[in-house]
Amino acid sequence: MEKFKVLEIKQSVFEDNDRQADLLREELKKEKTFLLNLMSSPGSGKTTTVLRTINALKDEMKIGVLEADIDSDVDALTVSKTGAKVIQLHTGGMCHLDADMTKQGLLGLGTEEIDFAILENVGNLVCPAEFDTGASKNAMILSVPEGHDKPLKYPLMFSIVDVVLINKIDAIDYFDFDLEAVKKYITKINPNAKIIPISAKTGEGIDEWADWVRAQVKGWNEK
Repeated sequence: MEKFKVLEIKQSVFEDNDRQADLLREELKKEKTFLLNLMSSPGSGKTTTVLRTINALKDEMKIGVLEADIDSDVDALTVSKTGAKVIQLHTGGMCHLDADMTKQGLLGLGTEEIDFAILENVGNLVCPAEFDTGASKNAMILSVPEGHDKPLKYPLMFSIVDVVLINKIDAIDYFDFDLEAVKKYITKINPNAKIIPISAKTGEGIDEWADWVRAQVKGWNEK
């Protein structure tokens, strides 16, 4: 006779989140708000990339930013200086955002007049990949100092994104980073992922990245 029951709850938790994510996407679709979920490791240059993105697109669309961190409001203060609408989300120790948390953030931000919303997810290559936030598209940043083997170590993250920004290419000569190898690894895991080398510091590659965003926002509104 069994001494205790074993309940498999992980699947049901994810199923419930997926339903909420689909509903959130439907709402954003009606409001014509494109939501980008931006993920990466800490220190990869997420916030600097967000600043570059805002500067490239602020004259064409109304932009809002959701800054998610376990604590602090450093990034929100930085982004607020651009003039973009911004809200800071504290996750209370959680290493990711799910669809409900994202919805709460969007309600706080207000999406009525937002064309393009950026969710800067918690710095982590594991947990954020497991939860659908309800975003229109998923993007991630891999920085040169992290190494070109990261797709092999964190395949789930690379498998769920639509675009990979390889940041800090201005420093590639100082690190043992094989750009062609990382492209090969990413493509093997996710053949549909767009790969854009950039330098958020110098601005290299930002035009191509901004063009990708423009196309996605336009496509989202036209579907």
